[in-house]
Formats: sequence, structure tokens, C-alpha cells
Amino acid sequence: MLKPTYQIPNLPPPGELETKPVLKYAALAHRFLAELKGRTATIPNQGILIDTLSLQEAKASSEIENIVTTQDELFQAALFPENPSSPAAKEVALYRDALRSGLNDLHSKQGVISNNSIIAMFQILKRTDGGFRNSPGTALKNDQTGEIVYVPPQGGHEVVADMTALEKFINADDMRHLDPLVRMAIIHHQFESIHPFPDGNGRLGRIINALYLTQQGLLDIPILYLSRYITRNKGDYYKLLQSVRETGDWEPWLIYMLTAVAETSVQTIELIGGIRDLMARYKQEIRSEHGRIYSQDLLNNLFRHPYTRIDYLVNDLGISRQTAAKYLDQLADGGLLVKHQSGRNVYFINVPLMDLFRTGEAADISRQPQIDSVS
Repeated sequence: MLKPTYQIPNLPPPGELETKPVLKYAALAHRFLAELKGRTATIPNQGILIDTLSLQEAKASSEIENIVTTQDELFQAALFPENPSSPAAKEVALYRDALRSGLNDLHSKQGVISNNSIIAMFQILKRTDGGFRNSPGTALKNDQTGEIVYVPPQGGHEVVADMTALEKFINADDMRHLDPLVRMAIIHHQFESIHPFPDGNGRLGRIINALYLTQQGLLDIPILYLSRYITRNKGDYYKLLQSVRETGDWEPWLIYMLTAVAETSVQTIELIGGIRDLMARYKQEIRSEHGRIYSQDLLNNLFRHPYTRIDYLVNDLGISRQTAAKYLDQLADGGLLVKHQSGRNVYFINVPLMDLFRTGEAADISRQPQIDSVS
């Protein structure tokens, strides 16, 4: 049996955590996070952000684990789940479903992030009825050299004990003296070090980050996703995870995670601003050129579903299939959507919105009138 190479610490870990540099980065992260929380209120339908940004996070988080899919493949898989799709697209969709499950549990369990909820997310993510690891032999290896770099707790009873302690720390009311963003970074490190599941630990750990920020009231909805930052700084992420285990020095890891929160908050603020501006342009365009079909529900549909179809309009607007098809064709003729056909399936893409997700800048639509209110 392998021997663990790191003793899982009691929580909070011993030593000074909130050093002056850590508190400086924490203050910056809180500033941008608060701005992001306020900015989300400028989008009239919060489902637009939850649905679209969670799928972007699912894609970025999966890429960290070398599960790569294209935007087109990903959205088509969501649009037509009955059709065959690549294993990667299916994996990404399962991540999104696991996140939704965790959010529903958070709301239904009065803000508690429980181990049962975490296990349920694992079961969705990996399409299994299993739970925490209960067999020895797990070791984390260097992908290139095959060298063992870390051995997590081995026995099933150890995993359960460590996860029980972590669950208590996540939901504790007596940890108010510790900055919640510092706690988030500790929770993430502890979860990754326990490595409680046979697979999917990285993705689950990143879901817990988003849920924790919502639990703590730092965000109203879980739309701050750190995976894109981690993807761009993947080497530092794994190096600093291991460095804490080897040296016990938490400061570099905490600063890394706080920087991730600050930078991701700024990027998400800009993205939400781009979505809001684009919605306003679409609203003005539809009102001026297609006034007879305009409604807020139609506008919301075009942004909640960047890839949309007749059925979505039927359900969201309560109209007939014939009317829904007429609306979509009219918007496509006006340049607001691009119509596609895949076999018997017809769908419509909000191309400027997809460009915004890909590059941070929306493509031009047929007209760009003065921006007005979206609400």
C-alpha cells in the first residue's frame, strides 16, 4: 500500500495565513468581486448568465483535464441532446449538469454545501452510482515522466474523515475571522489534496469554488469561474498546489487564487458589459425593423440560447411552431441570426454573442443604433 506523502492538516491550517501580501490581494479581489455582483443585476434575466457562462466554464474546466471540444460542437450537443456527439462534448455537458445540481442543492438545503451534494455532482459528472474512494492505490503522477508526485490519503475511512472535516469547515459559522476568499483557496487545496474520488476531482473542486462564493453571498449566482485563468497558468497551479504540501508555505498559493479571483472578476465584468450592450443593440434593431414580433421574452431567448431552435421559442414565448419558425426566419433574413441545417435539424446562431464568448468582442450586426436600456 502506498504511503501518503502529505499529512492532511486540520482546518484552518496552522501558521500565519493572512499575511500582509495576502490581505492586499484579498482586498483587490473583493473590490472586483463586489463590482461583478452589482453588474449582474444589469442583465434582466439571470438565467442568461447562468446558462451561457456555465457552459463556457464547463468547456474551460474540462480543457484543464485535456478534454477539448469546440464551441460549435458543444452548443450543438446542448441543442440536440438526442443526436450523437463527441465524448468530449458529452463530458463538458455533464460538468454543466453537475454544477446545476450543486446550485439546486445549495438553494434547497438552505446554503449548505454537503458531502452528499458533492457526491451527487460526482455521480452526474462521471455517470456512476459510486462515491468516495475506498480502495488504496491512488497516486498522482507527472504526465510526462510518469513519476509519482503526490500520494493522497489511501484508506476509505481516512477519505471519509477528511471530507467530513472539510464539510464542517466549508459550512462553519465560527470561521468569520478568516477572509472568505482565503477560506475558498484553502478549501480548494484541501479538496484537491484529499482527492476523494477516483476521477473528476479537479472539475469538482472548481465547481465547489463557484458554489462557495454564492454560499458566502459574495455573488448572487455562481458566475465567477476560475478555469480560464487556471488554464492559462496551469503550470503555476499544479506547482503551487504541490509546494504547499512540501513546504507548508501557504502564501504563494493564496496569492495565486486571489489573483485568479480578481482577474477573472474583471474579465467577467467586461463580458457581462458586452452581453448587455449587445442585447441593447438587438433590442433596438428588433424594435425598429421587426417591431411586430418584439418582446422581452424573445430577446431573452436569443441570449439565453446562443444556438436556438423553434422548440425553444415555442416553450419560452408560448407561441405555435409556425409562428416561432416565422420569427426566426425573419430575424435571420434581417441579419440578426444565422440559419443552419444539420440533417433534419434546423437551428439559428446568435453569431455576435458567440464571437463575444470566443474573443471578448462582439461582431457587428446589420445595424448598430444608439444603445438603450435592456430592461
